[in-house]
Amino acid sequence: MRSILFVVRDPLPPIRADVRTLFGTEMPRYGVATELVGQGGSGDASPWPAGGMHVVGSLKSRFASVCAPLWDMLGLVRALRHGRPDCIQVRDKIASGVLGRVAAALLRVPFIYWMSFPIVEGFEVRRDDIGRAGRGVKWMGHALRAWASRVAIYRFVLPGARHVFVQSVAMADWLAAKGFDRSTMTAVPMGVDAQLFDRAGVDPVDDPRLDGRRVVLYLGRIARSRRSDFLLDVADKLREKNPDVLLVIAGDAPSDDEMAWMRREIARRGLDGHVLLTGWLPQRTALGYAVRAEVGLSPIPRGTLFDVSSPTKLVEYLALGIPSVANDIPDQKLVIAESGAGLCVPMEAGPFADAVLQLLNDGALAAEFALRGPPYVTSHRTYDILGNNVAKIYKKILTEST
Repeated sequence: MRSILFVVRDPLPPIRADVRTLFGTEMPRYGVATELVGQGGSGDASPWPAGGMHVVGSLKSRFASVCAPLWDMLGLVRALRHGRPDCIQVRDKIASGVLGRVAAALLRVPFIYWMSFPIVEGFEVRRDDIGRAGRGVKWMGHALRAWASRVAIYRFVLPGARHVFVQSVAMADWLAAKGFDRSTMTAVPMGVDAQLFDRAGVDPVDDPRLDGRRVVLYLGRIARSRRSDFLLDVADKLREKNPDVLLVIAGDAPSDDEMAWMRREIARRGLDGHVLLTGWLPQRTALGYAVRAEVGLSPIPRGTLFDVSSPTKLVEYLALGIPSVANDIPDQKLVIAESGAGLCVPMEAGPFADAVLQLLNDGALAAEFALRGPPYVTSHRTYDILGNNVAKIYKKILTEST
């Protein structure tokens, strides 16, 4: 059994499917075990899932973000008690990326970096947002963080990585345009657990507020940065043309303030009878709402931060056989084109609403899209498919390093 020492920024045990399922379930099938070092969570040192993933340690503190690099270093030391890993991998962390590269060099094992988000550019957006209110001490701190992060990632961490896993083909192309070797990158888009997202195994939710309505769904988190009020622009357009439409937003916000903002916007626009904001739901309940929907929505803002992303919600809709409307970020455009299970339009309220109405009014087209989604996901975007592809890369890297 080969071993990966994997440093993540997530709480442990992990809840993200691309960590939990990919490394806890799929990689052990190919003889690759994972030891995790993360922050937050329980710090449980027992194997999770059984035999596939071992939680080395986690940091539970309000100072976690500040102390994380030190904790990651301690986690690396603790992991060595179980033996020398076959490679060290770091995901979406900057200081710990530097640490991981140095540790891999000292141990003479490959260093791998996993980039699911352009974190440096995210810091730069935050710096610029603060700068609009004035360039004071706070701005200087964020400017220094953005500059140091850019130097660390693009001049030290990525150049020292044997391989870089990225979120999408678009992200690989974006990094290649910065001068990094495209042949050392592998895109691992978001996928789904085929069993969990089998529509036959999902019980529709019993909620009388949906009875007699044409239900349209948004499944996922809401946030100002994601321009979630765009959903209300679409709902307003739909209300004008079909008052029976109900937009169900099944998800939570990252903070109480953002949830309150969304509720205020719904009330201000007089959409209380046309938008149902559920808040946080257990996954099975959220899927119960999903299977009562006729159309799924996946609007993702265009720009550097999101153009290289791989949204999960569109793939989830398709897996459940829900005809979908998505905008034209590269990964979504690719999925719609390959699957033929939805409509791809610009992120503008008018075109989005028109596409939704087209699916609501054309039952034959909606039924055709519903049939195309599940087989596409099964053959392209389940974690057993993605796991097979990822395992081949590890096998190649770890074989070459011996």
